[in-house]
Amino acid sequence: MFKSQLKTLSVIVLSSLIISQSYSADDSKKLDVSESAFKCLSALAASGRFFVDNILGNLDATLAVANSSSGGNYPPGSLLTLVPDEAMIKHQQDWNPATNDWEFFLLDLSAEGASILARGGAEVASPSGSCFGCHQLARSEWDLVCGVDHGCAPIPFTLEQIRGAQAMDPRCTNEN
Repeated sequence: MFKSQLKTLSVIVLSSLIISQSYSADDSKKLDVSESAFKCLSALAASGRFFVDNILGNLDATLAVANSSSGGNYPPGSLLTLVPDEAMIKHQQDWNPATNDWEFFLLDLSAEGASILARGGAEVASPSGSCFGCHQLARSEWDLVCGVDHGCAPIPFTLEQIRGAQAMDPRCTNEN
């Protein structure tokens, strides 16, 4: 009984430390992110395997880093997504140094748009695991963005499976 309680307490303390580290955020540098920021993938700019936008209107700077062969730091407002129901957005510098100013989002999608299911840092996890847990493995020149050769662990999906998921974005059904 005592071992079980100690184990539970350890998990709670560890989780609190992770969450407090990922949310050592400076709210004055946080961008206002609404659900309308998460658009149909075909409304975003394609860059390699993923799609990008910039919620502050600086798409050219976001694309310059996304298309760079040597990496770079994404500008505030950069929105990146590989699959329709997950995204990351870059906040102002020093918003959250633990996540290099990135916030991760899990989304619920429908033809009407996106609803935010979860948002934050290390505590945001999809069925595959913690978003930050994977992204923190990217080499520093890639600004926490995973790519085929950026240092992250390979994702367990083929390019065909990724493209299939991208093509099934329900938000795109109202386009015509």
